[in-house]
Amino acid sequence: MKTVTVFGSALPTEGSGAYLEAQRLGRLLAEAGYALCNGGYRGLMEATARGAREAGGHTVGITCALWSTPANSYIVEEVRTQTFSERLMTLIERGDAYIALPGGTGTLAELALAWEMMNKRTLSKTVGGQKPLLVMAPYWQPVIDCLQQEGQLNDGHPGWVAAAMDIVTLIKTPEEALEHLRKNL
Repeated sequence: MKTVTVFGSALPTEGSGAYLEAQRLGRLLAEAGYALCNGGYRGLMEATARGAREAGGHTVGITCALWSTPANSYIVEEVRTQTFSERLMTLIERGDAYIALPGGTGTLAELALAWEMMNKRTLSKTVGGQKPLLVMAPYWQPVIDCLQQEGQLNDGHPGWVAAAMDIVTLIKTPEEALEHLRKNL
């Protein structure tokens, strides 16, 4: 069974728009036969796991001993790590694909590490190569726009585009994410 690792904020609460959309994503992934992996805590992590469990899917939560908070009740399999860096690597190692939902610095760190490992090809050495990396638009659009400016730093090669930009795919809905995964995973 393929596993989709989902990164997202711990802040949204049950009933919020972001929570409901994440819950729908979890449900769609489970209905399509994917296992779901995430950080295991509250917010969008809880929402995606809840959606997956309500559809009968398998959920894996990668938690960390740094925090005493237990995994949310929708996590079937908890993997407890000792350090933040171990947690990041375990989230990436478990995924056959990645989806970055709205989030803060923790989500940005997860997205950035997965993206950079594929960009520098280190992911192929550790966990099998380039994989689908989907990010929610419009939320992550400013980050994409900012990084696209890197091509302007090379004055001698106008039109040059950073190779990293070819790795990430912007999506707008859970349904669009699922469609992309079906074609590319």
